[in-house]
Amino acid sequence: MSLIDSIGLYQLVFMALVLLAAYTVKGMAGFGSGLLAVPLLALVAPLTLVVPVLGLVSYSGTIIQAYQLRGSVVWRDCLLVLPFSLLGVWLALWLFKQVDLYWLNKALAAFIIIYAVISLKPDHATVKNRYWAVPAGFFAGLVGALFGTGGPFYVTYLKLRRLDKTAFRATIVFIFLFDGAIRISAYTVSGFYPADALLLAIFALPVLLLGLYAGHHIHLQISKKRFNQLISIILLLSGLMLMFK
Repeated sequence: MSLIDSIGLYQLVFMALVLLAAYTVKGMAGFGSGLLAVPLLALVAPLTLVVPVLGLVSYSGTIIQAYQLRGSVVWRDCLLVLPFSLLGVWLALWLFKQVDLYWLNKALAAFIIIYAVISLKPDHATVKNRYWAVPAGFFAGLVGALFGTGGPFYVTYLKLRRLDKTAFRATIVFIFLFDGAIRISAYTVSGFYPADALLLAIFALPVLLLGLYAGHHIHLQISKKRFNQLISIILLLSGLMLMFK
């Protein structure tokens, strides 16, 4: 019996609703689908199926958003973080064999929760230079390779840069465009895309498109202040899910 055969109708409906919510958030903010979807989807399907499939489906959405938002990217902020992300991925491969990942996971959750709470307060600091791209990119690559949840570090850097909401969304999408290509290549080489995984990805595509459409139109109606509050709330919820999953 394949992994798909073991998933019933109610589980598929639940997965569709989770994906719709996750990609509506991604349509609004440019990130957050994995952070919201992975802990919930893991309740009804094994992570060895959830993470690679979600990575593939999310990348399809990232390509669509990247094309739509290509004119609003702050390329300097985008490209600065990527070399340090690759360094973080390299270190993560070593840490897999050396460190208890349970405690790394809890440390990540604590960081996200603390930052989200602080950032909900008005007038938090603005980064005056781009040197913070070094730790942001490094830890995003490190944590992303370990847990598939490196996005909060990219978000933290861009949020502190005080980009307007359109530039923020476009820049984070293009970061994920490059970041996702590396991850999907690794999943493919490692054999994580059997036929049933690809079938589930096809099932998820219409849900992704509907969620991105809804999120895009909500984004157009939301103010910059509300947008920043939304980002902080997403980070807080993501941190809590990571802490207690």
